[in-house]
Amino acid sequence: MKTVELKTPLDEKQVSELESGDKVFLSGEIYTARDAAHKRLVALVEEGKELPFDLRGAVIYYVGPAPSRPGQVMNSAGPTTSYRMDVFTPLLLEHGLKGSIGKGPRSMKVRDSMVKNKGVYFAAVGGAAAGIASSVKEAEVIAYEDLGPEAVRRLVVERMPLFVVNDTKGNDLFEAGVAEYRREG
Repeated sequence: MKTVELKTPLDEKQVSELESGDKVFLSGEIYTARDAAHKRLVALVEEGKELPFDLRGAVIYYVGPAPSRPGQVMNSAGPTTSYRMDVFTPLLLEHGLKGSIGKGPRSMKVRDSMVKNKGVYFAAVGGAAAGIASSVKEAEVIAYEDLGPEAVRRLVVERMPLFVVNDTKGNDLFEAGVAEYRREG
C-alpha cells in the first residue's frame, strides 16, 4: 500500500497503477451525482445524446451535499452508499468513467466492469463529511438543478483524501480486510 497524488482527468495508466488499499489525495475536477441524476445520465447515454460533462477520465462522487452557508464553498459532503448506483455504473464505465467515490461495497457486476474498463472505486471516510468538504475549492451546479442537493455539480477539489477499495485487477479492500481479520483472530 502506498500514498498517491492523483489529478483528474484520470487516464488508464494512472488507474492501472493503483492498488486496493492505496491512500489517494485527489485533485482536479470531479462531479457529483446520486440515484436520480444517474438515471438521467444513463438515459442520455442510451439515447446517444450529449452528457452535461465529459465522462472520459471523469470521477463521480456519490454525494448530496447539505446547503452551503454564506461564504462557504460547500457544506457537509459525506459519501452516499454506493451500491444504489450499481445498476448504472457499468454503462458509465464503458463510456469512459474512470473513478467513483462513495462508501460501502460494490456489486460483482460493477467490480467486473472496473476490471474490463480500467476503472477504480474510492472510499471516502464516512463521518468525515466536514473534513472532506474542506478539500472542495469550487462548486457549481451544472445539470438537473431541479434535483436540489442531488443535482450534478462540478467540484474542484484539492487533495481530497480517499482510499482505493476496488482496483483494475479485481481486488477488494473490504474482502481483504475481512480475510486479514479472520487470519489474526
